[in-house]
Amino acid sequence: MFVKKGKRMFTKLAPLALAIALGVLAGERPAHAATVVALGASNTFGKGVSRDQAYPAQLAARLRARGIDVGVANAGINGDTTGGMLARLDRAVSKDTRVVLLQPGGNDQRKGASDETSAIRDRLNARGIRVVMVPNRMFAGKPHQSDGVHLTPEGYRLLAEQLVDDVAGALAR
Repeated sequence: MFVKKGKRMFTKLAPLALAIALGVLAGERPAHAATVVALGASNTFGKGVSRDQAYPAQLAARLRARGIDVGVANAGINGDTTGGMLARLDRAVSKDTRVVLLQPGGNDQRKGASDETSAIRDRLNARGIRVVMVPNRMFAGKPHQSDGVHLTPEGYRLLAEQLVDDVAGALAR
């Protein structure tokens, strides 16, 4: 009796489980009213900490705690340069993005990075996307890992708290 009932239950739930699994494997994310993309290098990526401790994830949690239905995509890449961000801009920033957090210049060792930052801003503005700058000076005075470059989970929490008002304001416009 139990086996028959279990088989019926499996038969009814299997399509639902498969649909959920395929959605997860395909990288589908729940739809949100707004999308924010954090574009930058290793301090955006959250080098040395778990994904939920990086500032984009912590920022998303703070925005949702304020009742803002938002998804924050972490488009940080360790070692990236401003030129690299410009080159991957269209892939990293989806059509439904409303705000981009831009952290340029951390790994730039050459001239021209400010021109590339301007080009990123211009392209985003032309698409109607608001830009919130995350200059490298925002990482100063926060707890860092032993490398002295990347923030600790607490440092990323403090950065998220510092950014939440600006991002909420940009979303409200």
